[in-house]
Amino acid sequence: MLYEIGNPSCYMLPDVNCDFTDVKLQELQGHDGGAVLVFGARGHPHSNNYKVSATYADGFRTTAVAPVAGPKAAAKARKTVDAILKRCRRIFKSLKLEDFSKVETTILGTEEMYGSLARKEFEESREVVLWLAVHHQQKKALQLFAKEIAPAGTGMAPGLTNIVGGRPNVSPILKLFSFLYAMDNLKVDIHINGEFAVSYDQQQALPATDHVEGMQYPAMQVPVGGSNTYRLEQLAYTRSGDKGNSSNIGVIARNPAYLPYIQQSLTQEAVAQYFSHLFEESPNTNDRVTRFDVPGIHAFNFFLKNCLGGGGIASLRPDPQGKALGQMLLDFPVKNMPDLSTLD
Repeated sequence: MLYEIGNPSCYMLPDVNCDFTDVKLQELQGHDGGAVLVFGARGHPHSNNYKVSATYADGFRTTAVAPVAGPKAAAKARKTVDAILKRCRRIFKSLKLEDFSKVETTILGTEEMYGSLARKEFEESREVVLWLAVHHQQKKALQLFAKEIAPAGTGMAPGLTNIVGGRPNVSPILKLFSFLYAMDNLKVDIHINGEFAVSYDQQQALPATDHVEGMQYPAMQVPVGGSNTYRLEQLAYTRSGDKGNSSNIGVIARNPAYLPYIQQSLTQEAVAQYFSHLFEESPNTNDRVTRFDVPGIHAFNFFLKNCLGGGGIASLRPDPQGKALGQMLLDFPVKNMPDLSTLD
């Protein structure tokens, strides 16, 4: 339920605004394979805006992926990247082509996706995967880049085993632009069997709603403190996904008694700091993450704005849809807790 969703109290659909904040789940017995009863969703009149999802062309992209093994594998992978980019830029200059619009390099296996939270010992891993994705406005430039990848396997750092999938393919980038557009700005004529029947008058529809206050938690006080620190995985389940260039992370408490401690530690500011390395376009750090209450299932939903490097096929990152963010958050430390056995 908390997957690829923003505000769970106002999920906009063409004919209804859904409020999922008081949805409850009940496991049903006696059903082969298991069954769950889902109830408590509420509907409100639709918005007075259309949801518009538009795409536009923004150049081309390609990605090279290569395993590297042996001592100092990560350092070798980075040297290989430097050599490839240097060769390409020299060719671009001679052909009067512009530089890459964007370059994304990740050495998978060293925890680079964790930013400053990466564990130092993984830098010495003896097997890593080089991820090199590039963006350029001209297809010709990336076709040259693709040709310059092959020499990495024979004439650069030893230990590069192969180029996964062979020479990289060049693909167009389609960027998503989503917005709301007032229904009153459009006239809707209905035709039946090719004949005009009636014009739809938006003013005669049900009163529209653009914002709904869903169920929220009452002020929660931590019942008793303690000196224990637990990983979030011991206290909650998580699931994450994308909404364009943004991502959501649903956090569902394993036990309602854990909620006050999760609420106290897992604030908007704490989540923004935890994933600070992902945000590119939001200079206002106070506007990066919004936390929504979902009391029906003892949960929170976090919405991280503009954190995916463009999102979808427009992102050059290894995790363009934020699928791993929920799993990464499971290592978040929740401090000052009593022994969990006292809360069961």
